Amino acid sequence: MKAAFIIAAPTSGSGKTTIAQGLMALLTKKGYRVQPFKCGPDYIDTKFHESVCHRPSINLDTFMATPEHVRELFVHYGSDADVCIVEGMMGLFDGYDRDKGSSAEIARVLDIPVVLVVDAKSAAYSMAPLLSGFINFRKDIHIAGVIFNKVGSGRHFKMLQQVCDDIGVECLGYLPKSSSLETGSRYLGLDFSQQSGSEELVLMLERFIDLERLKTVSHLFPREKHVVSTGETSCFYGRNKLFQREKQMKESGVLIASNSEAFSFLYAEVVDGFTSPRFFDPEKDVPTMENTDLLYLPGGYPEKHLEALVRNEACRQAIRQFAEQGGHIVAECGGMMYLCKSIVTDDGEYPMCGVLPYSITARKADRKLSLGYRRFELDGKEYRGHEFHYTQFYRGEGSETREEGIPSAAQVYNAKGEPVDTPVFRYKNVLASYTHLYNF
Repeated sequence: MKAAFIIAAPTSGSGKTTIAQGLMALLTKKGYRVQPFKCGPDYIDTKFHESVCHRPSINLDTFMATPEHVRELFVHYGSDADVCIVEGMMGLFDGYDRDKGSSAEIARVLDIPVVLVVDAKSAAYSMAPLLSGFINFRKDIHIAGVIFNKVGSGRHFKMLQQVCDDIGVECLGYLPKSSSLETGSRYLGLDFSQQSGSEELVLMLERFIDLERLKTVSHLFPREKHVVSTGETSCFYGRNKLFQREKQMKESGVLIASNSEAFSFLYAEVVDGFTSPRFFDPEKDVPTMENTDLLYLPGGYPEKHLEALVRNEACRQAIRQFAEQGGHIVAECGGMMYLCKSIVTDDGEYPMCGVLPYSITARKADRKLSLGYRRFELDGKEYRGHEFHYTQFYRGEGSETREEGIPSAAQVYNAKGEPVDTPVFRYKNVLASYTHLYNF
């Protein structure tokens, strides 16, 4: 790779997603091979990245994987790219424990510069102490430049340029205030059905961002220490080498449920760990279980596709039969919901696979956010992942819809080691939970 940088911000909502994806689209349009990455466990932003860069976006997360493995992922996927763009998460130093797991930690692990996106609405020279604090807070984090967002006018931008001149940081340009660039949302993150990298955004970035300065300040990679081997110490938690499973699967041994939304939360680097996986759509296909070593049911939004899932009864029967016969299944969040007895919505109750004897409620009145990193031990192995959902276990009318009290095969902990009541199900050779696993 020739260049690399992280797009980060002082706080969430500053515009880093808009600018990161816009720069990906702009550089791709100009003929650069852009490799996208995302700090943290987010599945949604990576879908936008892939749509504009035309190559999978890779998650970089130091809670779910070791720093060595994060570096390996970066080198592996970015080696043939002209530029690697890493979209940060939350504020630059916001992690699961102080700055652990933050965008700043990823910048430090990879030793690449940070481009800070700052919301400049209703501020001018007051930006000086804010930026000075971020620049000088950690000497091992190199903030190479600043892009201002929501700038009111050319005069406003000149004031912000003076700020950068006075504190000695590169001003790389700005985005003017524009209601058309406001990002839509949905109840579980961004709506990835929308088109990212809009032509208007690309044109605005081309006009207002100094790409030559951006390329100059990001030409700090590679350095020799980043060319690391995939040795025994460089690993996922619970796994050995890069992309190597504890048990190698047969050529056609892994079957993965996948479609555009209901079963869409897949880490590209996890899928790449399988040898020639087969895919099927639970809304349309009836999978052949012959020679299947592992059935993987990832998360997504099955509650938005219930009628199609119910209609494909043959698929649900095939999966139930596979589970009852001792087939190995890993089911995460939406995949776990699909394995349950039913899903309840405001429109009624919909039968699912019936492998697990529980019902899930997706009714608006029952929505409750469950969010955070998760880890647990089972059969001598540590699993790590992330939980993010509003649906809950359903106890019937007039009952509380909480996970508390449901039998679990393991005690689940958050990133700080505190117990949480998320259950883990082990039925025969089925492993299911609300946790999106990064290693299994």
